[in-house]
Amino acid sequence: MKGQVHVLNELVRVRPQAARVTVSWGETILHLCVKYGQLESFKALVEVMSNQEFVNAKDDYGMTVLHLAVAYKQIETIKFLLTSTSVEVNGLNANGLTALDVLARSRRGLKDFDIAESLRDAGALRAAEILHWRIETPPLIAQNVATNQPDREYQWVQKTYKKEDWLTRKRDSLMVVASLMATMSFQAGLTPPGGLWQDDFTGTATERSHEAGHSIIADTNQSYYTQYLAANTVSFMASMSIILLLVTGLPFQRRFFMWILTVIVWIAITSMAITYRISLLFITPKSQELDVTQVLDYALRAWLAVMSFLLLAHTIRLTLNIFKKVEYVLGKKERPPPPLPYPNNIDF
Repeated sequence: MKGQVHVLNELVRVRPQAARVTVSWGETILHLCVKYGQLESFKALVEVMSNQEFVNAKDDYGMTVLHLAVAYKQIETIKFLLTSTSVEVNGLNANGLTALDVLARSRRGLKDFDIAESLRDAGALRAAEILHWRIETPPLIAQNVATNQPDREYQWVQKTYKKEDWLTRKRDSLMVVASLMATMSFQAGLTPPGGLWQDDFTGTATERSHEAGHSIIADTNQSYYTQYLAANTVSFMASMSIILLLVTGLPFQRRFFMWILTVIVWIAITSMAITYRISLLFITPKSQELDVTQVLDYALRAWLAVMSFLLLAHTIRLTLNIFKKVEYVLGKKERPPPPLPYPNNIDF
């Protein structure tokens, strides 16, 4: 713990088996070197022992020294392990996480990019990527099916992969829809129904004046124009909000946040439908305005009914999920967890 390398070398020389003794939580002396930041002692032990099993030893939580070094952001230790030892880069801990997963779940820091780059260069993968590789490997699948006893790590990775795949597809779909709606709303704002005046007119006793480039609907029917502008602006701002939230890198790995984005999409689509209704009413001749109004009103009511039903269904499902999670957390708190030998800010 104090980094006395010469003392450590002498002890290992006299009693080499002492280096394999484990302490609390199944930690080896290599785990302790990483925990206390003793890189030189760590290197000395690895060079003296020179054993693959020793380097890849796991504690009671399934953590190898690579997992631990990544969790503590010890980049020099990580580089030494990746370049000078036969450490298993994609080993899974008790929660089915690789070293790259541990990095992704830990608190953000300045060293994250360098650590991730070093791991990737050494062939490190996320747990979900390991599953994808397993799926494309027929012998392994055949073995799992034949035994009918898939290991716990495979089941956990499969569940994680499905969740991340769903979130990725959902996020991509929202981005495409939001981009299209933002483009349509922007174009509708620049070219309102009826078009723009092409000339300047000072006006007469019977006709109102107008200027080139101004909206015709704004001069001829201010009520329609106000409604049109309000609905189109809501659609445009909602679409832009979705794009902004998606590109800022906020943590949308939770279904709750994806539900919020979905609701914003519904608002944008509904506003666009209202904009469409107002546009048709303005360009419809007076002789057919009553019939067109009835058709559009029925269509709009049906649309609002469908949207309300979907919103209610998703709200009920979200509420049930929240209750289940609260019940799980409360039940978990009743059983005090064992003390962890790692920092509280690290999620393994």
